[in-house]
Amino acid sequence: MRNVLLIEDDLDITELIAYNLQKAGFKVHTADNANDGLIILDEVACDIILLDLMLPGLKGMDFLKIIRSKENTANIPVIIISAKNAEHDIISGLNTGADDYLPKPFSMEMLTAKVNTILRRGSSITGRSSNIIEHKGIKIDDANHKVYIDGQEIKLTHKEYELLRLFLLNPDTIFSRDRLLNSIWGYDSQSYTRTVDAHIASLRKKLLHYGDLIKSVSKTGYGLQ
Repeated sequence: MRNVLLIEDDLDITELIAYNLQKAGFKVHTADNANDGLIILDEVACDIILLDLMLPGLKGMDFLKIIRSKENTANIPVIIISAKNAEHDIISGLNTGADDYLPKPFSMEMLTAKVNTILRRGSSITGRSSNIIEHKGIKIDDANHKVYIDGQEIKLTHKEYELLRLFLLNPDTIFSRDRLLNSIWGYDSQSYTRTVDAHIASLRKKLLHYGDLIKSVSKTGYGLQ
């Protein structure tokens, strides 16, 4: 059974989400504040985190920065669930390390589908291959889900890792934003193309001088040179 950590201070929303995810076969651990969420992460091997941003005490964005800085939690997928639905809020959340952003209100069917998609794609990556994938100074240890730049390990989010892996396996291939949404996120909607752009920008930054290898093609998409 997969473990979900839900950090949400609205009791009604917590109960609704927990009920639906439990019905879908997940074990749900809940916290109404980010500090308790950090304690749960020290005690439970969580497979995915659902994170509200407007929390009492430690804010959701600060929680996200903390877990992305710690080796044992850096690669846990995170879906932000928030009433903050302005474009700059969504882009900020994705740039900080979230794998997806679901503005409130949302349907339980949509949330469950996103959780299943992220976990399914994560499992297929870690379970399908034990190869080393290399391109110039970039190396992916696919068995251990690690990335190295010139021999030094760097930390990527779940979605950044999937994007880089796709590019390294398909050099000189141009992927449209819609194709990347479908391949990496599991859905296809032009309204979410900024999600792709935000993740690509973050990935380029983390790849340092190798970030320039990811080329943008005007009105088309992205590809690895």
